[in-house]
Amino acid sequence: MHSRPSVSGHRFAGIGSFLPLLLLLALFGITLPGCPSNSSNSNEIVIGHFGSMSGSEATFGQSTDNGIKLAIEEVNAAGGINGKKVRLITYDDKGDAREAGTVVTRLVTSDKVTAVLGEVASGLSLAGAPICQENSVPMISPSSTNPKVTKIGDMIFRVCFIDPFQGSVCAKFARGDDLIASRAATLTDQASPYSVGLEEEFEKAFVALGGKMTTKQTYQAGDQDFSAQLTAIRSSGPDVIFIPGYYTDVGNIALQARKLGIKTPMLGGDGWDSSKLGEIAGKALDGCFYSNHYSPEDPNPRVQDYIKKYQAKYNATPDGLAALGYDAARILFEGMKRSKSLAGADIAAELAKTKDFDGVTGKISIDKDRNAVKPAVMLEMRNGKPKFVSTIQPDK
Repeated sequence: MHSRPSVSGHRFAGIGSFLPLLLLLALFGITLPGCPSNSSNSNEIVIGHFGSMSGSEATFGQSTDNGIKLAIEEVNAAGGINGKKVRLITYDDKGDAREAGTVVTRLVTSDKVTAVLGEVASGLSLAGAPICQENSVPMISPSSTNPKVTKIGDMIFRVCFIDPFQGSVCAKFARGDDLIASRAATLTDQASPYSVGLEEEFEKAFVALGGKMTTKQTYQAGDQDFSAQLTAIRSSGPDVIFIPGYYTDVGNIALQARKLGIKTPMLGGDGWDSSKLGEIAGKALDGCFYSNHYSPEDPNPRVQDYIKKYQAKYNATPDGLAALGYDAARILFEGMKRSKSLAGADIAAELAKTKDFDGVTGKISIDKDRNAVKPAVMLEMRNGKPKFVSTIQPDK
């Protein structure tokens, strides 16, 4: 067995010969593994991203990361931010709140990132945001819609709309000419802040518009059998079923609903947005709708230019999460360029001033609560693919 070397013994015997190497590495701005970098002396700005790169909602993290990387490639090609190049560190939180807290702590305390981008799921943003707030590191969520996220503090921002707006958009659509629904049932993931919050806002708006709720059923992410809830929904006789869940569960729910003879149209939020949704559900969701942040069918030259660049890099059409990751990174970079320093408080002050930013997901302004004021789109599933239906602007 090896004995533990003493402080006064041979533990530091070779450090003298090691110092010239350290000085040489420092001269070229190189750090050894495990050695913290001094970002103030570096020619780069390090930012972090935490996302679900694996697990049941892996397309959320992967798409967001792709969008962020495209924005970084563009800003670096244009000379960086005030002469400094941007470098990204991405950690996989595996869709787990505890892991999200762990990786954000690592980004902030070990990697010393200047800012953090993430997460998609509201529950995971709520796990990471307090760490960023406590350490004065600006955090921008690309797509967490639960209002509680930005209430964590003045360092926390988002570039997506929030659930009260998304819920009202879905309710107005359900009561409008497309569905003309007067009776609605809901099926909610009871453990998801995103799902619960969106259901509450939909119900509030739907009832205010003269609609009636027939039944409110719940499930938990990862459940495989939804027959009991769907049978109760079928018996209640709704005109529309609102399912504010994530694409993996929604696809399975749709398949089981059709097997039970339920032909009622389904309606959901941006948690449906994934290329995997159609792969899972096939045509079971045809004639169903969801709210989202953008549509690839938008003829806006800004949108089409982004899609071409994304397709050239990734050989795929970007979904809403990719577009939001791209917009979040670009808004961060614009704030950094305007900021008098790279201190967290200075960057946050500039992010708060964002007005009419020309994003892929629409004109984005940050309000006093650090939320984005912007439009939403409604999409219809046809042959397993989302198709543009309409754009809904925020109330003035």
